[in-house]
Order: sequence, then C-alpha cells, then structure tokens
Amino acid sequence: MVFDPSLIDEPAEYPIVTLTDDEHRQLPCYVEKTMAVEGEEFLLLLPVNLPIEVFVWQSANDAEDGDDDESADEVLVDVEDEEIEHIFPSARAVLAELDLFLERSAHTLTAVGDLPEADEEDCFSLEIDEEGSEPMVEEFQLLATFFHEGSQYSLCTPIEPLMFFAKRTDDGSAVLVEPEEFQARRSQLEDKLFDVLE
Repeated sequence: MVFDPSLIDEPAEYPIVTLTDDEHRQLPCYVEKTMAVEGEEFLLLLPVNLPIEVFVWQSANDAEDGDDDESADEVLVDVEDEEIEHIFPSARAVLAELDLFLERSAHTLTAVGDLPEADEEDCFSLEIDEEGSEPMVEEFQLLATFFHEGSQYSLCTPIEPLMFFAKRTDDGSAVLVEPEEFQARRSQLEDKLFDVLE
C-alpha cells in the first residue's frame, strides 16, 4: 500500500511507541494514526529514525538461479537478515562518515542523524518482490557504498515513508501485525485508514 507523504503531519505532535522483535531489538515509532477494527486498536506507525536498506550487487544469473556468470549484468539484491550480522560493522563505519549512527533496530535497520541532501543521481527505483504479493517499484536514496569480502554493498533509505501496521495489546504496548493477519484484515484497515485521512 502506498501512502502519500503529504498526508503525514509533523511527527513531533504524535506519541511514540516502541516495537520489539524476537531478538529483543527495539524500534521507536511515531503513532501517525489509530484505527478501531472489531474491538481492537490498530496503529499506523512511522519510525522515529531513518530507515536503512542494504543491497548487494550480484550478477543477474547468480541472483536468479545460482549460476555465477561474471559476464552477466549485475543487479541489486536485498541482503538477507543473516548476512546483515557479518557486514554490520563495515556498514556502521561507512555511515559514520556521514554523521549517521547505524542501529540494529527491530524490523529494519535505522540510522540516527540528519539525512544528507539528495542529488538526482543518488536516487533510483528498484522492483521489490515480496512473497505472496505483486512486485512493487520503490524509490531509494543512495547514501553510501562499501566492499566486504569482494562484494559491493549499497546503503539506502526509502524515499517514501516506511510505515508499519501494529496493534495495541492488553498491557498497552504495541506489536507488529503479522503478514497473514494484515492480509486477512487488509480491506478493513485500508477503509479505516482512508476514513481518518479524509
């Protein structure tokens, strides 16, 4: 679902909740909208800090079928969570040169600091394939590149706000809505969302 950034008010006006993942990592978020669906309170959240995506350059053949052909064109591929652990120190060092402090937060990497001004050549579009969903084209701002064990990595931030759906628990905290539940309630959540945005 695509959200229009112009509909997002100044985040300082909103309370903050913290999402926690299975590894006990945390992600502080502004509560942008609240919606009641079938007696439950759902929240539309915007991370407080800058979301960071990590991509690696791979040959097109290698990315598709594991065939390593050095003559093939290279494409950007999303880095798996397990690989993040190996490259995290290098990624943090590179972003530190931009006065950005990389954090291993829940559900997404984030960086604390001011976003560098973007040049047109630093922005690009990438088709993202998500399991169970149609491919989507997302726009990113390239922040930095670095090499690790012979591979080239790119550190980017999405141009459009990265939003999360969460729901309020009995103790007042918030938990991320799992993909299966989101798909089951998607039409209700989207209807409620557009109602509060009108």
